[in-house]
Amino acid sequence: MFQALADPARRSMVDRLCSGPASVKELAEPLKMALPSVLQHLQMLEASGLVRSEKIGRVRTCHIEPAVLRSAEAWINDRRTHWEQSLDRLGDYLKANPDGPETEREPETRK
Repeated sequence: MFQALADPARRSMVDRLCSGPASVKELAEPLKMALPSVLQHLQMLEASGLVRSEKIGRVRTCHIEPAVLRSAEAWINDRRTHWEQSLDRLGDYLKANPDGPETEREPETRK
């Protein structure tokens, strides 16, 4: 799923689909690429499960899959929580030890 979201054109399509269903033509309009390229991007989004499409007559309409998008959001939130907790612990340690960690000094030798 994250590989599918790695491309700016695919992220643009997902952003658009979050507003509601759209035809392939509507998704292609703001992008500066040929229709076959847009279709390849859509195939990648469909393979990842983020998007589904259906063809009615000559029009292919795409829809976002909210559950899949929510699972990506949950994973990202879990990572963010982990890093925030780690940084909070680091901040607490630095406040408690403003001079930095104590290190053992080797005894000086006389010359």
